[in-house]
Amino acid sequence: MEVEPLGDDFEDNCARFLPESAGQGCVWALEGDQGFALCESEKYPQTEVVPFWSQREFAEIHASDDWADYRVAAIDLEEFMDDWLTGMHEDVLLVGINWNSALEGIELEPLDLLEQLEKALQ
Repeated sequence: MEVEPLGDDFEDNCARFLPESAGQGCVWALEGDQGFALCESEKYPQTEVVPFWSQREFAEIHASDDWADYRVAAIDLEEFMDDWLTGMHEDVLLVGINWNSALEGIELEPLDLLEQLEKALQ
């Protein structure tokens, strides 16, 4: 089944994140030898964002250029919620949700995403 690509409607891309991630039981990120892919926040100076995607194909698009040495990594949804999001909050990192092929999209505070995920999975 072909996955509908992410477009320029960031709200729509973000809205797809919860059901698609829950359906697969994982989220997708890019992992390299030095850790996971990070980039500068568009909204907040001196803050970094870790992008995550709800489909493997979305992450694969970005394993090129600066991230050519990175590989797509699945993160169990429960681990993402229990460990990653609280840890990212403590490390003052933001979450990038289903960024499109131009690496554009919504940046969220990790605990805000955790709250949304918890509500969606009830």
